[in-house]
Amino acid sequence: MDILRIAEQGRGPVVTARYPHSLRIQPAYHSAMRTRSPWTLTAVPAVALLIGFPGAGPAQAHEGRVVGGLRYVVGWGIEPAYTGLSNAVHVSVSEAGGPAVTDIGDSLRVEVSKGDHKVTLSLVPGAGTADPGAPGEYRALLTPTRLGAYTVRLFGTIRGQAVDQSFTSSATTFDEVRDATSVQFPAVDPSPGQLATRIERELPRLDARTDAVEARVATAAHQADQARALALAAIVAGVLGLVAALTHIGRRRGRRGLPAAGGAPPAERTGSDEGATALRQRR
Repeated sequence: MDILRIAEQGRGPVVTARYPHSLRIQPAYHSAMRTRSPWTLTAVPAVALLIGFPGAGPAQAHEGRVVGGLRYVVGWGIEPAYTGLSNAVHVSVSEAGGPAVTDIGDSLRVEVSKGDHKVTLSLVPGAGTADPGAPGEYRALLTPTRLGAYTVRLFGTIRGQAVDQSFTSSATTFDEVRDATSVQFPAVDPSPGQLATRIERELPRLDARTDAVEARVATAAHQADQARALALAAIVAGVLGLVAALTHIGRRRGRRGLPAAGGAPPAERTGSDEGATALRQRR
């Protein structure tokens, strides 16, 4: 689909750009074209390239290759790609030097990997996150959360032909994911990836502190149990000591012939008996 067309109202060249494959000049249909100065023929295409293509779908930083008579072009739907921002894997399929392939259905899928992490996604027609794109363009929505290189693997079948191709982002292929803080304004907030990294870094310290606190609590509980046991032992010892003391006192009184509670002392009773005997003798 042509996305840019510039004409000089019948007096100059017509520039037609088809993203991302061609930029061509069509001659104006009158003889004035032959009388234009040479710089005009180059200035208009240059202006077209400088102003870019507003509303265009995916960026030009894509990797393309021809395999089995089919041309595959892979990259990010929005480039540059930033961490934490919605994006999409963009895939373009066409015959080598021919028309776009629009009948892949659900026979072709995409696997995105980053380190040991992998995810398999389905492709739907479209160029960017919401751009319907041109025929033969497909996308798989994805929000990259870590910066660096990603690998996109296309696998499945197209028209009965097996497909298994991998594309890795780099300086010479398609964009690596960049840190979103580089485009934040006015304040720079940590990305979800940075927050996750900080949490992962702090978790061992937090676990160590938690273990230390739990050890202190366990020690305090053990010491409290020991204190309770000692206190109980002291109470029991005190009770036993009191019982022993009372028993000892009772035994000593028994040996001295002490009366039971409320009775007169034996000495007093003896003295009274002697007095009564003496009185009887006098009589």
